[in-house]
Amino acid sequence: MFTAAERLISLRNLRPKKKEGFLKIISIFSFLGIMLGVAILIIVMSVMNGFKTDLTNKILGLNPHIVVQPNSYEIDKNFISKIKKEFKEISYSKSYSGEGIIISNNNVKGVLLKGIDKSEKNIINFFENYIPNVKLNKFNRNNVFIGTELAFNLNLKEGDTFSLMSSAFVATPLGGFPKQENFKVAGIFNTGFLEFDQNIVFLNLRDALSIFDKEDKDQNIEIYLNDPLKADKYKKRIQELNQNYFIYSWADLNKSLFSALRVERNVMFIILSLIIVVAAFNIISGLTILIKNKTKEIAILKTLGLNNKSIKKTFFLTGLTIGFFATLSGIVLGVLFSINIEKIRIFLLTVFNLEIFPSDIYFLDKLPSEININSIFLIFLISLVISALASFLPAMKIAKTSTFRALRYE
Repeated sequence: MFTAAERLISLRNLRPKKKEGFLKIISIFSFLGIMLGVAILIIVMSVMNGFKTDLTNKILGLNPHIVVQPNSYEIDKNFISKIKKEFKEISYSKSYSGEGIIISNNNVKGVLLKGIDKSEKNIINFFENYIPNVKLNKFNRNNVFIGTELAFNLNLKEGDTFSLMSSAFVATPLGGFPKQENFKVAGIFNTGFLEFDQNIVFLNLRDALSIFDKEDKDQNIEIYLNDPLKADKYKKRIQELNQNYFIYSWADLNKSLFSALRVERNVMFIILSLIIVVAAFNIISGLTILIKNKTKEIAILKTLGLNNKSIKKTFFLTGLTIGFFATLSGIVLGVLFSINIEKIRIFLLTVFNLEIFPSDIYFLDKLPSEININSIFLIFLISLVISALASFLPAMKIAKTSTFRALRYE
């Protein structure tokens, strides 16, 4: 593609003479600009990929993959038998959830009450994998598990008693009043997902049905899949078994969140790519100045028999070389930074007291990072294409160089 002569001339262009110091500075800024642009793009994409993956894993781990609600129709045994027969790879459990209010120490907090059966296999696996710090043998009638954030906000500890008020009303001679019962804190869990830890209360399934004034026929069916990412596909097939039930998946509950993350990721990618574009303008200006300063040398090369195409290729290769090595350096810097980003965050927090990742805002207790090879390859290609375009434009001006005028006074 490039001859030995073209490569040699390009290499000499990369080493400006002492009197061309300004040109050297422009080349350095071009290199640094592209390198930092690529590094920042990789770091931001890695953090956003890590954030999405961690958030997805938390949501998948802490929530059922598909939920079947009776929707005023009883979920009969025939429907459950059909699910077992057609979908042998899935498992299920029964539950009931609803909104309630905790009243404790003159504090009031709205929460989601989730009734579960501690003897079911899925519930046992859930607690073993995600909430290992609480013991299921303590989870008896009138006992509950609450999150660390909720316990902190309400000043509750293990063994304390508080009141739970549901949305169900009890008829009295004085009118209807919300149903209220007392419960004991049997354990305090910490999932690392702050939104979960401050809003969820686990209670016995019998207690949940009681406080909401419901019966067994009102229970929900929670379905767990081997591959949660296929939840929508299974949801449609289950819905075909009975159209009367209300069925939704984890993706339905979090659709707006993941759509926002996807849009934000794409916008950030476009915006940060502009850093590389801006840096590439330095290549254009540097090559333009270089070509202007090399007018006499270009004319001499033409008289020696080197055609316009070869001369264009030499200057194109000069700019492309700067872009190529700057991109590689940016990739190395970005990957190293992404791998050690949590250590860097802790260092900044410890030394400068600079909090760059507030856990109460981002729902996670550490700064995530996931390096995606496909993203890095895409960034590499984009940076290389931008560098090639920035090198191509000034090189085209060489065709306008007049050999006669350049050597007129020599």
